[in-house]
Amino acid sequence: MKADYALLSKTIEALTEGETDQVALMATVACEVHHSDDRFNWTGFYRVTEPELLKIGPYQGGHGCLVIPFSRGVCGAAARTGEVQLVPDVDAFEGHIACASSTRSELVLPVRDSAGQVIGVFDIDSDQPDAFEQADAEGLSRILAQVFGRL
Repeated sequence: MKADYALLSKTIEALTEGETDQVALMATVACEVHHSDDRFNWTGFYRVTEPELLKIGPYQGGHGCLVIPFSRGVCGAAARTGEVQLVPDVDAFEGHIACASSTRSELVLPVRDSAGQVIGVFDIDSDQPDAFEQADAEGLSRILAQVFGRL
């Protein structure tokens, strides 16, 4: 089963309407996205808690890394550059941090508030190689903008 981003967007909008707490929003988005697609085996947020530093936020799946500097890994690259990172083979990504040995591919999207400030990243891992497409990045980017762009 692949995510239906139009339906997922409507569901998340209904669940998060009026909510302004970042952690509550992250928990809801992580849960809904994780259960929307069989390719997603780890789905969660890393929050910017200090300059150049991400700490784990709400997630679904096995354990994640607790702390990721902007200078390391796929999540760090998304936070540092403010650009979506679509990685078909994590072993080919220089500086990849293996939080879980089962991860084969990864999609990481920057999360911005209403001022355009990066407040975190949304990380999706798959145990399948080349699991993600541009359509996933676009659908999830729209959902993140809808939810966190009002903060």
